[in-house]
Amino acid sequence: MSSLSSAVMIPASIPSPSQGVWHLGPVPIRAYALCILAGIFVGYWLGRRRWVARGGSAPVLADIMFWAIPFGLVGARIYHVITDAEQYFGPGEGSPIDALKIWHGGLGVWGAVGFGALGAWIACRRAKVPFLAVADAMAPGIALAQVFGRFGNYFNQELFGRPTTQPWGLEIAFGNRPTGYQDFATFHPTFLYEAIWNLGVVALIILLDRRFKFGHGRAFFLYVAAYTAGRAWIEDLRIDTANHFLGLRLNVWTSIILFVLAVVAFVISAKRHPGQEDVSSGPAAGQPADSEKQAAEPSDAEPDAAEPSDAKPDAAEPSAAKADRDEAPTAKANDGSRD
Repeated sequence: MSSLSSAVMIPASIPSPSQGVWHLGPVPIRAYALCILAGIFVGYWLGRRRWVARGGSAPVLADIMFWAIPFGLVGARIYHVITDAEQYFGPGEGSPIDALKIWHGGLGVWGAVGFGALGAWIACRRAKVPFLAVADAMAPGIALAQVFGRFGNYFNQELFGRPTTQPWGLEIAFGNRPTGYQDFATFHPTFLYEAIWNLGVVALIILLDRRFKFGHGRAFFLYVAAYTAGRAWIEDLRIDTANHFLGLRLNVWTSIILFVLAVVAFVISAKRHPGQEDVSSGPAAGQPADSEKQAAEPSDAEPDAAEPSDAKPDAAEPSAAKADRDEAPTAKANDGSRD
């Protein structure tokens, strides 16, 4: 019995990976990058299924993603560098060149969403499809991509929370513990909290969308509101370096503001634009924005089609020539009488 009690009292914990980089010859294979790529793949897969189910064109969505994904990655890095500028431009260990080392981690989700949305908007304008309809289709896919992306933080042993003795505490290697926390071995696994929360966001959007048929951005606004509701309290657990304003981390304020804006946008959209947009009228993938004008070009060929009627005078030429030949002897005879 005593041995059983001792076994029960042994604290459990989540071990961290022993490494996050493998080498294929001289080429480093980083777990962080693999997690990001996996997130992009599954997010696009889910968004594509939803887009096609609404009647949208899969090739058109692929074209849009070719704009949105690079914009999103660049925006994610820019947001991180701006909100944690002291890591790269401050005194001490910061180095500006490190701002370009995206493989070391450091991607801000709101930079990814904001810049990714900008790229998608540009592509939607070119393809002549409603941007908010694309955002609705991709909303749960974005949340699902974040689930995979958070495991990149797990492999990097970064962005964890305060110390904890809970059985799900995350083991962090001594060298990755922040200053002042070297004596603690286990921390709140905030990457796992957010991954689980985001899975709930995915399920929430899909279930409510099936019930209410969201359109005009409402599924996307629901994603923003649901994600920020969780991000605010998870962010407050973290102990990594961050800028503060009025006692709260900057990302907490960002979450609060975006939550309010998303709720307001959802309500306005529901009142002004009930129902869903028609997404089946966009041009084929790769077709330029002035495709309607190009499609009208066959009408310009109508004069060519009418050319056979123009050939009628040519068909009448033999009879005219015959008339000229008939007139010629008469004219000659008249000339002879005058002589």
